Amino acid sequence: MATRTRLAAVLSSLAAIALLAAGCTSTPGAETPTSSPAPSANAGDDTGDIEGVLLDEGRMFAVITWGSSGCIPQVDEVSADGQTVTLNLVDLEGEDGEEKVCTADYAPRASVGALPEGVDPTAEITLNVTYGDIVDDVDLDGNPDFAGKPGSSTEYQPSAGWFDDGSLVLLTWGSSSCAPVVESVEGSGNAGTVTFVTDAEQVCTMDMGPRATIIAFPDDDVDDDDFTLTLTGGGLDGTVKVLSS
Repeated sequence: MATRTRLAAVLSSLAAIALLAAGCTSTPGAETPTSSPAPSANAGDDTGDIEGVLLDEGRMFAVITWGSSGCIPQVDEVSADGQTVTLNLVDLEGEDGEEKVCTADYAPRASVGALPEGVDPTAEITLNVTYGDIVDDVDLDGNPDFAGKPGSSTEYQPSAGWFDDGSLVLLTWGSSSCAPVVESVEGSGNAGTVTFVTDAEQVCTMDMGPRATIIAFPDDDVDDDDFTLTLTGGGLDGTVKVLSS
């Protein structure tokens, strides 16, 4: 699992914020693309680090891995045995079954999935995660305040959880082809604001799906206890109470 020191060092080099969502899109000025297969357990210390958080009132989870921010691994084959949840992460193929082309950066990415029915999100949960050659366990503390149950219908409300000092996963709902784009982040104490780009001319698919965004603050500027995140712009105006790690 990622150490706080290593995470802070990497995030500072990423200008303190990384936007992550499903899909891979080429944009002007993007870093030189490169192929990005599933990682090997021997590829480096950071590559095997996996973190996790519970979201959507205990109905969903996010798994945080490291790699190209342009190619987010997808959650596949989720099962549960009591409070132990086993899942695989897989890399999506490119067009016509070819290897997907990814940006050449190195950042935390959030992959979201639904907890199986019968899992109690108010009690401790263990995620057994397999991604390529990497196998890791992630222990998640339950929250007695969760109002949702795995398998029940979502209310499509934003939710968020800390996975490290100053770093959180924000879950929002909307078109899967139009992920939120962060314009700015600011915060101090137990409050922060993230502003999203508003593009009135953007054309989006008419589906409704979960979108995961990683947001990072300098860890000495914010207190993750009883933290409120304000969302502005991008059709996401509102506030979210961020769950402590």
